[in-house]
Amino acid sequence: MKIGLVLLKCLNLLEVILILFSRIMKKFSAAILTLLILGCAKSFAQCEIKNRVLADGSMVYYSNPEVFYTTKSKSLKINIVTDKENYFVALQPTPFPEKKTGKKITDDLIIYLADKKSYKLAHFDTQYIANDSVMQVLYLIDAKDLDAFSKFEAMTAAINMKGTEFIRDYNFKLHKDEIVKQLACFLKKD
Repeated sequence: MKIGLVLLKCLNLLEVILILFSRIMKKFSAAILTLLILGCAKSFAQCEIKNRVLADGSMVYYSNPEVFYTTKSKSLKINIVTDKENYFVALQPTPFPEKKTGKKITDDLIIYLADKKSYKLAHFDTQYIANDSVMQVLYLIDAKDLDAFSKFEAMTAAINMKGTEFIRDYNFKLHKDEIVKQLACFLKKD
């Protein structure tokens, strides 16, 4: 009789443990599922292409800028901008100079890719956007270099933005493959 009672209590205790374990696993599984969904959503969001109409009526397409370089006092964001005929690397430095000084930026950009070659991108335009709260410098990717920029991550950029703190070579640590990713989004949609 005592053995049966002890066995019954053990079975009840085991049942409670299994129920608790099951509830914990359901919550854990829900948490993992949520993380997977968020991770997938972020990977799909990387191909989010936006557009805007310029003052001349032409349409440009772009993706969100990503931080390429950052310190406590400055950062450099990068993204791809296209009019579907030409592709541009857009750099957004922070801090940036006032418009009068910023409009004088005309030097070209040299980017070294992982293929250990350097590529010269011609300065195209310096823009002040979002009510002048962001300065963006556009550099034209030569059509013959588009394939290399689509395959190899950026390693270093020789930047000479006169009037800013961005006058030197920058070894990229963050989002080195951002140009490749963004170009893949644009080129697959073309």
